[in-house]
Amino acid sequence: MKRDFLHNKSILAIDVGNTNVLFAIISASGIGKTFRLSTVLERTSDEYLTSIIPNFLDYDETKNIQDVIICSVVPSTTFELKRFIKNIFKNEPKLIGEDINPDLKILTQRPEEVGSDRLVNSLAAYKLYGGEKIIIDFGTATTFDVINKEGSYLGGVIAPGIELSLDSLDKATARLPRIAVKKPNSIIGKDTVSAMQSGIYWGYIGLLEGIISRIKREIDIDMDVIATGGLASLFFKDSKLISKVDSDLTIKGIAYTWNASLDIF
Repeated sequence: MKRDFLHNKSILAIDVGNTNVLFAIISASGIGKTFRLSTVLERTSDEYLTSIIPNFLDYDETKNIQDVIICSVVPSTTFELKRFIKNIFKNEPKLIGEDINPDLKILTQRPEEVGSDRLVNSLAAYKLYGGEKIIIDFGTATTFDVINKEGSYLGGVIAPGIELSLDSLDKATARLPRIAVKKPNSIIGKDTVSAMQSGIYWGYIGLLEGIISRIKREIDIDMDVIATGGLASLFFKDSKLISKVDSDLTIKGIAYTWNASLDIF
């Protein structure tokens, strides 16, 4: 299926993460409109309706959507989301991991345990940038995934996300304030906030570069690193080991899982 397959039609890709649900329209022109909701476990199909229509789509636009694909790491949200889709789009959504799967080999001991988001990221990285890559996704957890030159999934690393680190500081310490993630002016903090910012920011740079270096040493290949997720651009500025940031990698991976022959990105 090439670009002309989506002529006058589109697909709706939905990425359900632990923090946000991202909706994206994909057509022959690539990624179009997007819409983001916070992940709420108790959200009903009616609440999806009032949030998405008309804030994101109107009923006329839904007629041009020929397929809906969901990548979810939060199973408890999936039922109501699928119910909303069936009511509005009049078709059954495809759930990655159940109805369709990314077209790549999974060379781990328990392939069924690998999150669908990590697999679609790996597929997109291979399709767009070739094999022998490390893919970092800055989400609720920060994941490092490794693909070989054939695009096969070798495994990876799961580390606490930076927001989880901030939550731990906030909840476990009575006198430390909640801070924003930003690069401090100097490594040595001159007050409590700047000291915490330095610890979080440069500590995370150390985590990133330490894991990347050890993966490369273990594989014995100087692999390029593709980063995605909300904080990827921030850390890209100070980590010489991150080769490229692609903020739409997961959405592209969902589209490639729907059909690996697409050439629209």
